[in-house]
Amino acid sequence: MAYLTGQPILILKEGTSRNRGRDAQRSNIAAAKIIAELVKSTLGPRGMDKMLVDTLGDVTVTNDGATILDEIEVQNPAAKMMVEVAKAQDKEVGDGTTTAVILAGELLRRAEELTQDQIHATTIVAGYRNAADKALEILDQLAVTVNLDDKNILRNAAFTSVRSKVVEGARGHLADISIEAVDLVKEKRGNAFLADVDNIALVKKQGKGILDTQLVKGVIVDKEVVHSGMPKSLKNPKIALLDSALEIEKTEMSAEIRISDPTKMKLFLDQEIEMMKNMVNKIKGSGANVVLCQKGIDDMVQHFLAKESIMAVRRIKQSDMEKLARATGGRVITNLDDLKSQDLGSAGLVEERKFGEDKMVFIEGCKDPKAVGILIRGGLERLVDEVERALKDSLHVVADIVKKNKIVAGGGSIEMEVSKRLKEHATKVGGREQLAVEAFAEAVETIPKILAENAGLDPIDIMVALRSAHEKPDGLWMGVDVVTGKPVDMMKQGVIEPVVVKEQAIKSAVEAASMILRVDDVIAAAKTPPMPPRGPPGEGMPPM
Repeated sequence: MAYLTGQPILILKEGTSRNRGRDAQRSNIAAAKIIAELVKSTLGPRGMDKMLVDTLGDVTVTNDGATILDEIEVQNPAAKMMVEVAKAQDKEVGDGTTTAVILAGELLRRAEELTQDQIHATTIVAGYRNAADKALEILDQLAVTVNLDDKNILRNAAFTSVRSKVVEGARGHLADISIEAVDLVKEKRGNAFLADVDNIALVKKQGKGILDTQLVKGVIVDKEVVHSGMPKSLKNPKIALLDSALEIEKTEMSAEIRISDPTKMKLFLDQEIEMMKNMVNKIKGSGANVVLCQKGIDDMVQHFLAKESIMAVRRIKQSDMEKLARATGGRVITNLDDLKSQDLGSAGLVEERKFGEDKMVFIEGCKDPKAVGILIRGGLERLVDEVERALKDSLHVVADIVKKNKIVAGGGSIEMEVSKRLKEHATKVGGREQLAVEAFAEAVETIPKILAENAGLDPIDIMVALRSAHEKPDGLWMGVDVVTGKPVDMMKQGVIEPVVVKEQAIKSAVEAASMILRVDDVIAAAKTPPMPPRGPPGEGMPPM
């Protein structure tokens, strides 16, 4: 009836916008390509940095793909999916974020060309998934199994991860720290090893230089000793880890005590002091001479601890308490009555040190620490932040090889070989899916092409030379040498990467591209208008 009378039928809320069909696909692909273009120039050892300034004026200078995409405020829903690609890559393997985003953007660009040739999006998605499965199979076949005792392999992998960073000059020092830190925290689970990077605490302090960055075989607590009368340094201490407050607990409900006699008031106060003395006596009786407390310590308790020459630190983060337990071998005690000598942790040294105006407590020299700390130094605050990002990448790369001891060569060599073999595989697929598999193979070749572009080389000449090199029997690991501009054997050059980084990049990129391609209708709700600014009280009121 509404149709016959010419009445419009309102389905969506007023102000809702709708974008359908080819227009929706085109706009989504355009947004994703812009995100890929944004990080493209940061790829490789000759990649450039981005300076990001937020709404508060804080400046971040980096070429880390995950950091760049995390800092910018993306509004477009398709672009947000690309940001999620970088986040997934960073959380899973800690490196290769820029590669994953560039690959996703290139897959979408190739898909756009195929849709213009009247190839359906679902056919392209099916072809991409087929190609991704084959690419993962090829990676597994080509990956080289390594011995975890070979520190040179781990060092080269750590080198490769920080080679594109601004801290490249200190890469040897940072690589050595990363290898030693991961080696200390790794654990054997069944027949495999696992290294949890979360057990390595990174503490930043501006000052000195990058080469003053140091590994602490223990934990750095960003707090100071609570009382000036306490010792500031103790060798071979016995450490009590407490999750209970060293204070007189207040009742949960309102309570009232009526005292009629002044002498009873003194008894009441003396009883409080006696309770605090008992707390200190329990700590002393356990044999502890260092107390690390997650909660508060009363001023009177601090006084008694200082008289007994017991060092104390309070309000330590829970995450640091867990690391302290792993490093010192102690147990975190929630009730002081349960504290016994066997619950205490040990270390070679506990010492308060001053850095500029700040003080920190170092618990170091632990015998078999399963948690360690790295003190990051640098002359500029921005530089210290970039060293932290470089160390995170380096630590994750070493941990990835510990988890799965297989590597491939970098410099675009593995991408060229995967592309070559995918083109051979495409001929066996047949039908329209073959075109999607070929498009995937061409998209993978984008990585060495961008490496050449960022190094100021001619990408066409480089790609021709690389294709020719990979046709030869010994050309498996031939990649782009950004210095000479010629194809070289990257495995011999020591440019290596964990195979899991490449695998995850392909998985993330294909999933994001497939999801964006399958969208043919974008329905956006009307944005809520901002609240008008309120004036001073009484403004706008009618005159009396």
